[in-house]
Amino acid sequence: MKQKYSILKDSDNRRLFIREYAELDKDNLSLLCEETYENKAIRLAIKSGKESLISILRTKNLYPPNSYTEKIADAVIELYESKGKDSVDLFFDDIELLTREREALELAEELEDESSGLDEMLEDDFEDEYEDKGEIKKINSSLKIADEDYLDMDDEND
Repeated sequence: MKQKYSILKDSDNRRLFIREYAELDKDNLSLLCEETYENKAIRLAIKSGKESLISILRTKNLYPPNSYTEKIADAVIELYESKGKDSVDLFFDDIELLTREREALELAEELEDESSGLDEMLEDDFEDEYEDKGEIKKINSSLKIADEDYLDMDDEND
């Protein structure tokens, strides 16, 4: 489904309007929702940060997906920072959103498959015969290097 968000700043009445449209029929956008916000509340939210602005823009009736909401918030910030601009229209297509979500899900599944291999390598998998033997009580032998091995090490250092 295709969607359109019209964002209008009415400086005379000190308000912001966001209208949500959706393509319910082919090439025909229908108004789904209109929300009105006070300029003062929007300006305070912008000063507090993008997350604060997003929380104000989202309502019971207007609750777009995160990626849409972030773009809407960016557009609102741009409207309030620019002097000559009073409106902006944003267009979204749900097919693009669903494709990105599917790609993210596939990537997460790949990462999960790789991590399960790591878990198997980290498991303690000792043979029973080693676990049954007791501790080593006394070691009387000293380490000895065979003459042949000692000569090979000298050759490698040269």
